[in-house]
Amino acid sequence: MIRIESYVRGAWHTAGADPRPLHDPTTEAAIAECGSAGIDFGAVVTHGRDVGGPALRSVGFATRAGWLKALSQAIHERRDELIAVSARNGGATRGDAKFDIDGATGTLAAYAKLGAELGEVNFLPDGDGAQLGRTGRFWGQHVRTPRPGVALHVNAFNFPCWGMAEKLAQSLLAGVPAISKPGTPTALVAWRCAQAIVASGVLPDGAFQFVAGSTGDLLDHLGPQDHLAFTGSAATGAKLKGHARLIGTNCRVTLEADSLNAAILGPDVDTDADVWGTFLGNLVVDMTQKTGQKCTAVRRILVPEAMLDAVVEELKVRLGAVVIGDPADEATRMGPLTDAAALATVQTGMRQLLAVSEALTGGPERIRDRGYFVAPTLLLANDIDADVLHELEVFGPCATILPYTGDAAEAIRLANRGGGGLVASLYSNDKRWSEDVVLGIAPWHGRLWIANDKVADQALQPGMVLPVTIHGGPGRAGGGEELGGRFGMEFYMQRTALQGDQGFVGRRFGKPGSEPA
Repeated sequence: MIRIESYVRGAWHTAGADPRPLHDPTTEAAIAECGSAGIDFGAVVTHGRDVGGPALRSVGFATRAGWLKALSQAIHERRDELIAVSARNGGATRGDAKFDIDGATGTLAAYAKLGAELGEVNFLPDGDGAQLGRTGRFWGQHVRTPRPGVALHVNAFNFPCWGMAEKLAQSLLAGVPAISKPGTPTALVAWRCAQAIVASGVLPDGAFQFVAGSTGDLLDHLGPQDHLAFTGSAATGAKLKGHARLIGTNCRVTLEADSLNAAILGPDVDTDADVWGTFLGNLVVDMTQKTGQKCTAVRRILVPEAMLDAVVEELKVRLGAVVIGDPADEATRMGPLTDAAALATVQTGMRQLLAVSEALTGGPERIRDRGYFVAPTLLLANDIDADVLHELEVFGPCATILPYTGDAAEAIRLANRGGGGLVASLYSNDKRWSEDVVLGIAPWHGRLWIANDKVADQALQPGMVLPVTIHGGPGRAGGGEELGGRFGMEFYMQRTALQGDQGFVGRRFGKPGSEPA
């Protein structure tokens, strides 16, 4: 039995009591144990603040960027090992595992490139300077500087490598040490990734710590210069955000939570349009990639009534062709759900949706005697305004078709009923219709993915989270933002207004050319 370790205060720690077992989701065999008993979490926080933070901030962005590049390479060197562990621990197919691992290394590399461009400094000018007095002599300039605290990263189970690296890239480049806590069901994968980070020897002591298992009383030790970045369910996120210590100290919190992402087919699209194939292909990927366990996966499919039969017919064929089985088999295109708890939750959720819809493919029943397998489940809503369709996210291979009139106003109303989303996707060649929908749903979404025939064969999938654009969303999606290049670093930096002599404030802390000549 593998005993997953934590890495704290510069050493590996094995839990001494009450570890949680992890299972192979294909065979249900116990493969590892995970726990954090015996860790002094107050000392962990202090080690990050007092040792890791000063070491990170003793150098500038460019040096830290070089460290990120080296971490990207160190993880990539273990790619094959991580792919194998991902199948055994998380039920990920080879394609799903590569999606996770390459997302991790790609994001680290992207932030390494950004850091190299920022240079060997430790602050960022924020906008242009402004004349504050009768002349330009008295000057104002906003700057961002690294906050001297720690960052607690609480990651989701579905992307054990990418989720961890995404948060690390932003906080480490900003100059803030991280305590990374993986989702327990896939902690074995995350641990192997953490081992690569530690073994690389790249980071200074205290810059990276890794807690496998419960975080115990760690939140009780966070203060006004610290940060909590959480990815997971809205219920857990709300509980963390309401923690008395975090509220009392105004510890910074950002959440990425539930999202009933909508895919909206425009009324102008027919089967001859290039974007028609893109629409269908993306839906199948979103329903089956990572077995539908993606925060960006489509949950509601808005289809004009006139196109309903064509969409249903085509999706039945495509989903029926998906090969389900052992993720280690190269022929498999969809593996099992991650663990028994995920299976139970997905089955319960599907049954709730079936109260207001009918199953076109799949259903909540297990399709194998052993393993946490369900089939891709496509539902057709009987009542497109049923509350459960817009309130319940089934975190698995499940999506519901909502037939609508094709009117932009109705598409906007339905998409926004999700209460706030991470990403919505639009498919249309009608620019006026697309503009109306974009402006109508943008306030409720962190990202809008817009396809027409011109980009049908070039656009990356809407489920792809890119480091140069923000990831996050309002309302039930958590209300937070990550990534987006420099935007992702700002959570870990303090914006301060400097007011003083233009010759000092403007020239020392401003953007080149932002102060008067």
